[in-house]
Amino acid sequence: QVQLVESGGGLVQAGGSLRVSCAATGRTASSYAMGWFRQAPGKEREFVAYITSSGDRTNLADAVKGRFTVSNDNAKNTVYLQMNKMKVDDTAVYYCAAARFPTVLSQGYPYWGQGTQVTVSS
Repeated sequence: QVQLVESGGGLVQAGGSLRVSCAATGRTASSYAMGWFRQAPGKEREFVAYITSSGDRTNLADAVKGRFTVSNDNAKNTVYLQMNKMKVDDTAVYYCAAARFPTVLSQGYPYWGQGTQVTVSS
């Protein structure tokens, strides 16, 4: 069992930066790949990024490539999503999720955090 808690959401102006974090707890938390997803009002949840448990491989959605980066600190069992050059379209609830194997599909992640709101103003 893995428990996930996101933090760091908030309000930022377009063009600004924000970092959200996801702390994982549980006996085997460090062995899980971590994904970030987001869901805007009236839209389906969409993939944003993932990182392998070792941190040696990442994948980012086309919509955020060149602006967002994903990283982890295994000593802290924490994953970060650094968001730069933010756009109004980035406004959403951001969720982290854990899975044995990284995937862009939300159904591949059995464990989810509660989400953190990120709002980008124009």
